[in-house]
Amino acid sequence: MDTAPIPQAPAPQPQPHAPRRPSRNFNDRGPRSPLMTKSIREKGRRRDNDRPIAQKKPHDIIPPLGEGNIRIIPLGGVEEVGRNMTAIEYAGDIIVVDAGILFTDSDTPGVDYILANTKYLEERKHMIRALVITHGHLDHIGGIPYIITKIGNPPVYTREFGSYMIRKRQEEFPHLPPLDIKIVDATDKSATPLTPFLKLRFFGLTHSIPDSTGVIIETPFGDIVNTGDVRVENESGVVVDREIEQYKMFKDRNTLLLTMDSTGIEKPGFSPSEAHILKNIDKLIAEAPGRVIIATFASQVERVVEFMNIARRYGRKVLIEGRSMKNNVDIIKQLDLVNVDHIVPVDDAEKYPPNKLLMIATGGQGEEFSALMRMSNNTHKFIKLNRTDMVILSSSIIPGNEGAIAKLKDNLFRHDSKIITYLDTDVHTSGHGKRGELEWIHRQIPYKFFMPVHGHHYMLKQHAELARSLGCPAENVVVPDNGSIIEIRDQGQTLVRLKEKAPSEDVVVEGFSVGDMSEVLIRDRKMLAGEGMFIIVAMVDNRTGRLKKSPDIISRGFVYLRENQDLLNEARHLIKKSIESTTVGMNPINYDYAKNAVNEDISRFLFQKTAKKPIVIPVILSV
Repeated sequence: MDTAPIPQAPAPQPQPHAPRRPSRNFNDRGPRSPLMTKSIREKGRRRDNDRPIAQKKPHDIIPPLGEGNIRIIPLGGVEEVGRNMTAIEYAGDIIVVDAGILFTDSDTPGVDYILANTKYLEERKHMIRALVITHGHLDHIGGIPYIITKIGNPPVYTREFGSYMIRKRQEEFPHLPPLDIKIVDATDKSATPLTPFLKLRFFGLTHSIPDSTGVIIETPFGDIVNTGDVRVENESGVVVDREIEQYKMFKDRNTLLLTMDSTGIEKPGFSPSEAHILKNIDKLIAEAPGRVIIATFASQVERVVEFMNIARRYGRKVLIEGRSMKNNVDIIKQLDLVNVDHIVPVDDAEKYPPNKLLMIATGGQGEEFSALMRMSNNTHKFIKLNRTDMVILSSSIIPGNEGAIAKLKDNLFRHDSKIITYLDTDVHTSGHGKRGELEWIHRQIPYKFFMPVHGHHYMLKQHAELARSLGCPAENVVVPDNGSIIEIRDQGQTLVRLKEKAPSEDVVVEGFSVGDMSEVLIRDRKMLAGEGMFIIVAMVDNRTGRLKKSPDIISRGFVYLRENQDLLNEARHLIKKSIESTTVGMNPINYDYAKNAVNEDISRFLFQKTAKKPIVIPVILSV
């Protein structure tokens, strides 16, 4: 059991929908196929886009927050790895922690990013006092340009490197008003007042980007602690002194609620240390006879800095490839994190001996047009791989990218270059702590309540079990969903999960559009990708209701028309019969009804003949 029983009255029930109006029946054609016609789909899209979220899927009426209670709402990041966002509400004030994006997959064709649903915050934007950022990765800051004005443009509290990452991304949205960014020093022992009752304090921790920080929201009843993304630096499972020092502060603090990153919970033990990874890469570079090309995540900024230091140590010039890598290196230059006078343009690569070059590039996930993929398939303008090159993939495989990475490795190995991955040599460690590291953090922070965040549901469940195994009572542990409303009541004594939820439907970014995800639209895109489309163009004599000529057929992604002439001839005959059976003798002709009829007849016919269900689009012209 994950939560304590909730002694609450049943939530208000949504009102039933009005009964559907029966459709007109012009003649007795029998029951229609469930396949939707184009006209019905178009009407559905219009209704879906025009209808407010609360009308599309009614939410329970959320009760006001009781006096002296604290409300915590994870709006994103607890059913997926990404779009992290949590709201903390007390005494009429709201603090928001992080505002990330979720990258899309094959289930969301045409969608650029997925955002947390901020409807709850938009309705209470007058109460929002701050947006607090734990670190500069896109799953924590990427949503800021899309939501900041919707929630009232509150001040953004972050550390220095995070502020640069936020400003760099904001340059892509010049139409937005300037952000009110306030940089907080994590070494400052004093807390920053955000409201009369809530104060902010940052604390240092380890991740894979400079200035990663944990967040403490001080309340009258104790601290609410959010670790952000976290790992523990160690040497063969022995935690280094720096980590011990970072967490000493919690021994004397009253931690009311701990929320912690759960991404690495299913992996036992401790991660290899970053120092160990860099030592291995240093040795590889020292012994490499020719060029060294390192592919890593652009977000691994601290590692990129060390790669530059290693290159200088062995007298190598540095080449930077990849848009996101160049952006982050620009920030490294601005902050003077490392001497960069040995960086040279990629088009100057031929000016230097191969054993004097080190390239840092993106593309380790096999992205189609990335720098490394272009090198692997011989389409890079300046770099041609050869047998003396060493390619180091200093990144792990993101689930879902296995096929793309296999293709990348196939291409790389065709050049006879030496390929090194984290699977055969320790050249990568995650920024998310494994189970042993998370357990160590639990032991450093004496907390009353625990809520796992940042992960899929199964990760959160495993993390909750870890907390219980370490002595936290079951009633003090809660596993949330996106939109779950968690309250701490009775002056910090009771943890309650409400039956009501904040709006949590996906909000998507598609080009210049930001809005609700239309299930109809996504379904149609999947059908187009999987089954193709079948377009019918027919001309009907408005006086007689008969076709003026044989209908035209256009097909894309369904069948190759030149090789299926018999199928097309049968389809044309059926189209003529289907349309004329509804239009001949009808005055005036109802063309919508005729489209519906031919859509259903042809859809059924094509499925019987091919076992495929393309989107059938009839176009009937009156002449």
